[in-house]
Amino acid sequence: MSDLGNLLTPKGVVVNAQANCKREALSLLAEKSGELAGIASEKILSVLQEREKLGSTGVGGGIAIPHGKVKGINDMLGVLALLKKPVDFDAVDDEPVDLLFLLLAPEEANAMHLKTLSRVARLMRNDEVRAAMRGASSSDALYAIAMERERSRAA
Repeated sequence: MSDLGNLLTPKGVVVNAQANCKREALSLLAEKSGELAGIASEKILSVLQEREKLGSTGVGGGIAIPHGKVKGINDMLGVLALLKKPVDFDAVDDEPVDLLFLLLAPEEANAMHLKTLSRVARLMRNDEVRAAMRGASSSDALYAIAMERERSRAA
């Protein structure tokens, strides 16, 4: 995976998403990624719920990075969502989450999955990026922020 532009597309970005709890937030991500990948959202949701049983993907600072390997996905797939209001996500810092970056990988993608997960985590942990993302008023703006940061990192 050379950059996040191969992972995230404008269609994979949602702003002012409505979720009242962690389950609803994961369901929203599963539905969006299912649309993009042409895979049943229930299958994706099941993978995400199983991963959450191992420990929350809420990494702190209002960020969650749900991830998993899904049979039938051929390439890495990302969905970025800004929730209308933060939800409890059992995050490591006990803070509610409003920024979520879903990462789905093919079943056989081991090293690539971990490398991409690390790259997403670096992006999302940046204070300036998080502040800019939280100020995004549209999906296009949120996508542009993510891509601009990635381009400046690669330069």
